Amino acid sequence: MSAAPAYSEDKGGSAGPGEPEYGHDPASGGIFSSDYKRHDDLKEMLDTNKDSLKLEAMKRIVAMIARGKNASDLFPAVVKNVACKNIEVKKLVYVYLVRYAEEQQDLALLSISTFQRGLKDPNQLIRASALRVLSSIRVPIIVPIMMLAIKEAASDMSPYVRKTAAHAIPKLYSLDSDQKDQLIEVIEKLLADKTTLVAGSVVMAFEEVCPERIDLIHKNYRKLCNLLIDVEEWGQVVIISMLTRYARTQFLSPTQNESLLEENAEKAFYGSEEDEAKGAGSEETAAAALPARKPYVMDPDHRLLLRNTKPLLQSRSAAVVMAVAQLYFHLAPKAEVGVIAKALVRLLRSHSEVQYVVLQNVATMSIKRRGMFEPYLKSFYIRSTDPTQIKILKLEVLTNLANETNIPTVLREFQTYIRSMDKDFVAATIQAIGRCATNIGRVRDTCLNGLVQLLSNRDELVVAESVVVIKKLLQMQPAQHGEIIKHLAKLTDNIQVPMARASILWLIGEYCEHVPRIAPDVLRKMAKSFTAEEDIVKLQVINLAAKLYLTNSKQTKLLTQYVLSLAKYDQNYDIRDRARFTRQLIVPSEQGGALSRHAKKLFLAPKPAPVLESSFKDRDHFQLGSLSHLLNAKATGYQELPDWPEEAPDPSVRNVEVPEWTKCSNREKRKEKEKPFYSDSEGESGPTESADSDPESESESDSKSSSESGSGESSSESDNEDQDEDEEKGRGSESEQSEEDDKRKTKKKVPEGKGEASSSDEGSDSSSSSSESEMTSESEEEQLEPASWRRKTPPSSKSAPATKEISLLDLEDFTPPSVQPVSPPAIVSTSLAADLEGLTLTDSTLVPSLLSPVSGIGRQELLHRVAGEGLAVDYTFSRQPFSGDPHMVSVHIHFSNSSDTPIKGLHVGTPKLPAGISIQEFPEIESLAPGESATAVMGINFCDSTQAANFQLCTQTRQFYVSIQPPVGELMAPVFMSENEFKKEQGKLMGMNEITEKLMLPDTCRNDHIVVQKVTATANLGRVPCGTSDEYRFAGRTLTGGSLVLLTLDARPAGAAQLTVNSEKMVIGTMLVKDVIQALTQ
Repeated sequence: MSAAPAYSEDKGGSAGPGEPEYGHDPASGGIFSSDYKRHDDLKEMLDTNKDSLKLEAMKRIVAMIARGKNASDLFPAVVKNVACKNIEVKKLVYVYLVRYAEEQQDLALLSISTFQRGLKDPNQLIRASALRVLSSIRVPIIVPIMMLAIKEAASDMSPYVRKTAAHAIPKLYSLDSDQKDQLIEVIEKLLADKTTLVAGSVVMAFEEVCPERIDLIHKNYRKLCNLLIDVEEWGQVVIISMLTRYARTQFLSPTQNESLLEENAEKAFYGSEEDEAKGAGSEETAAAALPARKPYVMDPDHRLLLRNTKPLLQSRSAAVVMAVAQLYFHLAPKAEVGVIAKALVRLLRSHSEVQYVVLQNVATMSIKRRGMFEPYLKSFYIRSTDPTQIKILKLEVLTNLANETNIPTVLREFQTYIRSMDKDFVAATIQAIGRCATNIGRVRDTCLNGLVQLLSNRDELVVAESVVVIKKLLQMQPAQHGEIIKHLAKLTDNIQVPMARASILWLIGEYCEHVPRIAPDVLRKMAKSFTAEEDIVKLQVINLAAKLYLTNSKQTKLLTQYVLSLAKYDQNYDIRDRARFTRQLIVPSEQGGALSRHAKKLFLAPKPAPVLESSFKDRDHFQLGSLSHLLNAKATGYQELPDWPEEAPDPSVRNVEVPEWTKCSNREKRKEKEKPFYSDSEGESGPTESADSDPESESESDSKSSSESGSGESSSESDNEDQDEDEEKGRGSESEQSEEDDKRKTKKKVPEGKGEASSSDEGSDSSSSSSESEMTSESEEEQLEPASWRRKTPPSSKSAPATKEISLLDLEDFTPPSVQPVSPPAIVSTSLAADLEGLTLTDSTLVPSLLSPVSGIGRQELLHRVAGEGLAVDYTFSRQPFSGDPHMVSVHIHFSNSSDTPIKGLHVGTPKLPAGISIQEFPEIESLAPGESATAVMGINFCDSTQAANFQLCTQTRQFYVSIQPPVGELMAPVFMSENEFKKEQGKLMGMNEITEKLMLPDTCRNDHIVVQKVTATANLGRVPCGTSDEYRFAGRTLTGGSLVLLTLDARPAGAAQLTVNSEKMVIGTMLVKDVIQALTQ
């Protein structure tokens, strides 16, 4: 806040935000004491009648809080201003009260009537702030008031206030859990809310208050899936986490079912002989095996969840990407889980904190789904700048991904890591080499030899870790490695690390028959230094003595007795106990004779080789991405991930009933529409009928209608829906027909540009789900859209009410074989327009504003008739897709012969073009008679630049050098998209990709029609519908590179307008801004 420095100067406070604050009194101790009168001026300002002074004081107070300073002593002065009429002051007062209401509860209670009045304020921000302050006062006595306030706010017209009500629910529940039943009613009401602003907050309240009430989610499941793409990032994480647990209780496992299927098939095969012997029992077994063999069928709602979360893998928020990744890992079939790998690898470019969490989860995933990350092996290579914990996690992942194919590469990496200065990392690398050797038998000897070479390393820690790993590897095949054991025995003089010394002693004792001469000598040396050794080493010395006594008692009897005597008087009771136990066991006596006979079996029993496993092996029972998974321990508030059900619960619980009166009326209308459609158009629309009769399209429409009845939002097609045909027919019936009818009506109202975008992008899951979810959510705002964006039908034609009009959105159901698009998918080509006109059963043509592009600049001179000796040549940019190549700009060349003689052989000579620019010549014009004109079309690929294309126009007798330089607006083609898609793409093109300029619009340019005409004449862009009247949005894509160009004009009624262009091509963006400003201000 700007007022903070002024306050510092006046009151002798800190000179800057990073410096200590000194008091006035030089004897007061300076830093630790501050002036007791420091807030007097603020209190005076808050007590005045001037709103400007109050606002200045509140700004300074909020600035103090933001810098972490205590402003609680100002509470009485601030709380008096809660009734201030100035909205700006009131907002800041509420910000202060939210911070300190919990600390100063008694004073806050005095103003509770003011807060209640604030709940009725016309300003939505004040209503929300009042509720937030009220819920921050943690006093049980006001629970009824809070309950009433939350109920009222849940029915508020403003989504922001309803969102605040959802936030207040967990606060009230923590204060008084007896209110749970009433709060659940409010949650149920808010869950039915259709706005994206409320969705995340209410799901969070649901998770806090009643996560076990899964029945509240049934009716809202499809709606939440479809809203997910538009919810804020925090809400997306909460909803995805909740839907993961919901899906685990409502759908069958896509992976477990496959494994059960294989097991049952094997049991049925092998059990056939037994079944024959049993006779009567065989029929029952066969009958039981039949349902197990039924192929797995994914529920359409399960598919809807997977499809609608997939686009969020491209989210800029690491938390959202991680949430989707855990959802796919826990819910998706094995074949589909791989899509998350690329998104997770992308997160490894983020901050080290994010990397740490992501790598923890990748380490767990890579144990079960190794193949998923194998293509990205190099992304897990370690950089020297990585922190130690990141290095160790990457090492874990590399070890998990190692297999016989890539092990040479992985071992070469490990070889360089061992030279690192980070000792913890080096130790972890040596352990990783040991794990690779254990898991991949082919490289075991190579790894062992490498580790033996490390024994000569100068660093004691490296040697010690190598000894520990070698010990584990030698246990697998000790007979072949007697020389290595001898080599290790010699190291006992040099190695001082207790764990390493203990490992060597254990190896020598365990395999003493391989080194019969060296073992007694090692025991002799260890007996000398026994008293100075660490406890772990002493225990292994006792073990070594016992084993040598049993195998070579002649040489080692006295040594063993000496060691046991030393151990008998050791300070550590573990060692004393071990010495007594060992003496009784190995030395025969009258009392312990029975045990001593079995001493060899006890001490020298063959021991299984240790299995070196990942520390992440058993972590997958925690939900990925959770704090419990990160800590590998159950954290407070963690909810277990439920097991998959053995039988799928009833899917009809997610269907939402449609009122009876809408069913009847819609059914009648549908019948009226269908009769003329099938009678009149048999010869005209063959592809449509064949597509409609196709069982796949039938099942697809069934599933769409069922999902729409559940959410009222968007459709949920499934990849596996054909098998659900009978079920859908059984339970869908009339409600689905009526819903489908409503859906078609809605589609007609939606702008054609949106429909084209959604139908053309149907191939990719992400865009199809987003466009589907936007269709109906934006239908509520369709009144705000300009009339030119709606489909117009002529009322005069008699057959109009009875015919079914096919809009662009209906193209999802069929693909006419005759359409061969030669342009980018979002552009409506002329051939597609002709086909669509053929399919439309009315006499009207398609909307001309979409199909015939606005002409840009008029004719421009290419060759003057004087210079051309009677040949005059002009050119225009037609803005039609060029049929030869969609990346080329279509240029119409107009020839006219003003001479007295015919001009023959008009053609383009060999052009000399800059790099990247290419020309497709027009066919030769054989002859142009005097006074005649002709037009030819040529294509030029300007390679997204405004460089001129220079070429020669040739006749039989002459050559003319000409040049065509395009305006920047002609280098692009229009793209039709929805408002939400526009905002989403604009969010990706911020920062350096955004150019903003201010301009003053003349009074003549305040009309919608004129603004749109001027912009589209300057640049070949398509208009994007916008909810606000003073804002215009346009979108296009460069012809060569396909880069998006988004233009926004904020034409405010008063003051300067603002023009914003977002594009990856910054040069094009800058030039476009200049051209549009010039066009608008003329």
